[in-house]
Amino acid sequence: MKIKSKAAVTTMAAKKTDSAAKGAAKAAKKAPAKAAERRVTFTVRAEAGKAVYLAGCFNQWNPTGKKMTDKKKDGVYSTTIKLAPGTYEYKFVIDGVWCADPENQDFVKNDCGTLNSVITVK
Repeated sequence: MKIKSKAAVTTMAAKKTDSAAKGAAKAAKKAPAKAAERRVTFTVRAEAGKAVYLAGCFNQWNPTGKKMTDKKKDGVYSTTIKLAPGTYEYKFVIDGVWCADPENQDFVKNDCGTLNSVITVK
């Protein structure tokens, strides 16, 4: 009968652990990736010179979380954000006033009794 030393047993256990880790890494590579985020552009018309922001469930309704810009100084404000596929509620905040998107006919009533615009990213 052959007796293995403690060191040999430890080395064998380390090899088994290393092999298991490699197998888990391979399985992780085969697992489906999270849905890719999409670039989504939001646009709203307002008077030139206004402070315009985008707020929604994607930024915890932060009223100054995402500033929109009027690059051409013509009153058309826009911003682009990355969103994973899903449905999102949002509003524009123009000089501190919360506004639903006038160009979007998809909306839901919120807890404040006003409307939130809704966008679905596919």
